[in-house]
Formats: sequence, structure tokens, C-alpha cells
Amino acid sequence: MGTLFVGGALSVTLAALVYPSMLGVSTVSKSGDRIIANTQWGPLTEGERDFVVKVRAAGLWEYPLGQIGVQKGTSPAVVTAGQHLIDGHAALDTTCRKIAPMLNITLPNVASPQQQAFVSQLSAENGSKFDTDYANILRMTHGSIFNTIAKVRSTTKNTLIRALADQANDTVLDHITVMEQTGLVDYNQTVFQQTTPPKLPDSDLTPPPPIPGEPMVVLTPPPTATATPVDIDKIVGASAGVTAVPNPGGNNGGGNNGGNNGNNGGNNNGG
Repeated sequence: MGTLFVGGALSVTLAALVYPSMLGVSTVSKSGDRIIANTQWGPLTEGERDFVVKVRAAGLWEYPLGQIGVQKGTSPAVVTAGQHLIDGHAALDTTCRKIAPMLNITLPNVASPQQQAFVSQLSAENGSKFDTDYANILRMTHGSIFNTIAKVRSTTKNTLIRALADQANDTVLDHITVMEQTGLVDYNQTVFQQTTPPKLPDSDLTPPPPIPGEPMVVLTPPPTATATPVDIDKIVGASAGVTAVPNPGGNNGGGNNGGNNGNNGGNNNGG
């Protein structure tokens, strides 16, 4: 595993970046505004660190649900929605794995227990019940994260976080739209659930830390991919003296290697 060192430009409060011991969002800094690192791309707050982890965790359950939707959907609209999940989250995942080591953020390799439970539930369903629950669960979870993305985008002073938020906003809006286009969304139910989430234990809302040394799960883009990752190289190209130096003891998420700093934060549901 490797760690990215940025020619003296990255000043990190290591204690703040350590994986927060399975803490749920309610036990982390309530505002998320606490600065935990000063980087050449701007300050990084606790909330922004958690946002990167949240985007990664969302892909770890929605990408496989996209595959399940393509396989089990009984209507063309549900199959199309599944294709959009695969395409969008593969591109978002590429961006997350690119910027995580640059910001010294380690990433999860599995989704939170709550998110995994959604996958288990839908994997066990078939027919019209599958289609209906698929559209409503995914409309609810994407709606839950949408406001978080907007807040991050409007307040961040970090160039890399801003770029990820732009991509996440476009992707989540697209996913909300294709779920609604199934004609199966119960708006009363989904809006209530996304605005009145259940009180779950923090451990259910947090992706577990990775096993040291395990390879990072990579969400492979489909052959017909239309979504594209952020061009991070273009963003950092103007910065002189940026070099990646391998660190045998590191475990930061980037490329095919990764770990898991932060938590999935936000509302109870990762979209």
C-alpha cells in the first residue's frame, strides 16, 4: 500500500484523520466545519473528509444494486435505472480513489451495515415487489444525500472536494430522475423516510475499517460508460512540485489500494 506525499504542501493533523473508531455521524463534530488538514488545494474539514468516504460507500452498495436491477428488473425503466447506477458510481468511485490519497483520506472497502441490508433485502425480492421497492429505496437514499452534496459544494474551500461535489451532484440528480421515471415512486413515503430517518445505532451507519493490506475494491466502468470521472490531473497540473512517493507502511485509498478513514456521515442513508 502507498501514501502520497505532496512536496511539503500537505500539512495533516494525523490524529484527526485516523479512522474514527467506528463512530457514527452523530458522535462526530456536529458542524463538520473543523479543519483537519491544510492542503495545497485548500483546507479540508472533517465534514468534507466524511463526504469523500460517504461517496465511496454509496458506490459500494449501489453499484451492485445496479447490476441486480439490470438482471431482475421486470420493466425497461427499472433496467435503465440499474444501468445508470453502474455507470454513475463507477465514475464517482474513480474520482474518490484518485483524490483520497492526495488528501490523506483512507476509504472503505465495504458499505455500512444499513446499506448492506438494503442489498440483502432487494436481492431476495422478485417481480413487481422488487421493482417497486428498488425504485423507492433508491429514490429515498439519493434524496437523503442530495442536500448534503449541495452544502459541501457551496461551502468548501478545497478544489478537489469541490470537483467531487460537482460530479456527485450531477450523478445523484440523474439517479433521482431515473428512479422517478419508473413511475413507481411513492413520494409521500419516500419524502417522509428521507426527512425522518430511523434512529439506528452509529455502528449500523458506518462502513467498517478495511482489513490491513487487502486490495481495494474497484468499481469497473461498463463497456458502454457515458459518465466520466473528474479530470484530477488537469486540476492539479498547474501545481508545481507535486510528486507521489511510495510508503510501504501506508494504507490510503487510491488506484487499487486503499483503507478507510472517516465515516459515512450525513443522514442515515448513503445515496
